[in-house]
Amino acid sequence: MSIRIERVTPAVGAEIRGVDLAAPLDDATIGTIRKAIVDHGVIFFREQALNSEQYEAFAARFGEAVLPNSGIIPKLQGARVIAEVRKEEGRERNVGGSWHTDQVYRPNPSWGTMLLCRELPPTGGDTLWASMGAAYDTLSDGLKKTLDGLRAVHSNAGVQARMKTGREPEPDVVHPVVIRHPESGRKILYVSPGYTMRFEGWTESESRPLLQFLFQHGERPEFAMRWRWEPGSLAFWDNYQTWHFAVNDYAAGERLMHRIVVNGPPFER
Repeated sequence: MSIRIERVTPAVGAEIRGVDLAAPLDDATIGTIRKAIVDHGVIFFREQALNSEQYEAFAARFGEAVLPNSGIIPKLQGARVIAEVRKEEGRERNVGGSWHTDQVYRPNPSWGTMLLCRELPPTGGDTLWASMGAAYDTLSDGLKKTLDGLRAVHSNAGVQARMKTGREPEPDVVHPVVIRHPESGRKILYVSPGYTMRFEGWTESESRPLLQFLFQHGERPEFAMRWRWEPGSLAFWDNYQTWHFAVNDYAAGERLMHRIVVNGPPFER
């Protein structure tokens, strides 16, 4: 295979061409793909004809494929670790319709997430990604010094309530505000709108001004990209270093994605 990697934006994203993910892939190809994820935060493939078994086999080459039980995304019938991401009839909210990083509210957040596009509306349904490595890099030295010593408290209570799952929220967890990527060593701003509630040892009122600044900083357009899906497109992103946002501009039932979550090496604390 002749692999071509084309950067999408300077800050985040790359498209990979010349790879058939349904075919057996050698270790060198898997290594090239993994390096591209670490280098660019999110990678994309087009025109992939994968059945569920092939999709799960590809995911397993990168780590332990798991099915997080959030009560929001149901399992695909007959699959082992694939979940169905669909806006159900009667529900106005979609899944992931705000800036966030997956699983930040858990003691051991997931490293990678894959989405395989199965069905699309006539228009809309795009997804955005933003680099939190780039967001950290552009902070002042003074603010970096302050953040390097902080830890933040994360909770999924708000999401459980908004999605009306009827579940009790998971216990709050604490992670450093700045983490080091386990493979690149890059420093990353690790807060997430909707999940990060306050700084450890601070009240929510005390935390709010600085958190709002960091959230607004992370949303700056120069850190972000927008992906237009096609059936057969596959995105694979690094949750440690990116936010993403599923745009909710389509009718219920028109968009179907198959998701797999992959565990990886824990980030440096």
